Amino acid sequence: MMQKSEHEEAAAGSGAVSAGQAGRERSVLMSALSAVGLGGDLGSEPPIDPMPTLVKWFEEARSSGRYDDFNAMTLATCGADGAPSARVVLCKAIEEEPPAIVFYTNYKSRKGRELGENPRAAAVFHWPHAKRQARVEGVVERTTAEESDAYFRTRPLISRIGALASPQSQPISGRDVLVASALRVAGGLAFGQELTRPEHWGGFRVRVRRVELWSAREGRMHDRVSWECAESGSGKREWRLSRIAP
Repeated sequence: MMQKSEHEEAAAGSGAVSAGQAGRERSVLMSALSAVGLGGDLGSEPPIDPMPTLVKWFEEARSSGRYDDFNAMTLATCGADGAPSARVVLCKAIEEEPPAIVFYTNYKSRKGRELGENPRAAAVFHWPHAKRQARVEGVVERTTAEESDAYFRTRPLISRIGALASPQSQPISGRDVLVASALRVAGGLAFGQELTRPEHWGGFRVRVRRVELWSAREGRMHDRVSWECAESGSGKREWRLSRIAP
């Protein structure tokens, strides 16, 4: 059996990379750097407006069939005390113009109360099948009563019962309290009562001010771009694009 030279032994002991391994790593690195980025084509620049790309990613996640809730997003809020909180909610619409995302909840829930105190929010979508992440930040306002009514009517019956029965985020003595409340609401249906949207339940619209899109690459050479939305003196909306190191 051939003996290693002193040079080879020293290289192995120091953790040096062999020529073959270095070549493979270089190939992976070049592949990551030359991969198609957020601009869509090799070498192209990211779009000026991020919203069509965000909508495209959203719809591709929907059509992929990979998710029970393709529209799940982590929503972060912060009340008057400055303490942040986060939870997963379902995005029900992404609007390109003016840019916004919409979700629905109980206005008396913790997130609802915090948004009443501090009407700003951040949200994150993660679609691991495509190795994509999207971050959105903006100011928040309630949807109109008409919008909330229209969406409420589309919800499954059990979800409408839950919206009426659950004092979301409030302490209860036991699960039996929640079940009894739901049964009372459901019992009213036998007497012809209509399940109309309660006033404490409805939508929020996040008016998007910042978007960040992230597309994974090998070796952490990810494509990461952010856009800040601003209005010019003429009232025209403009996006300021920045490429960010991953």
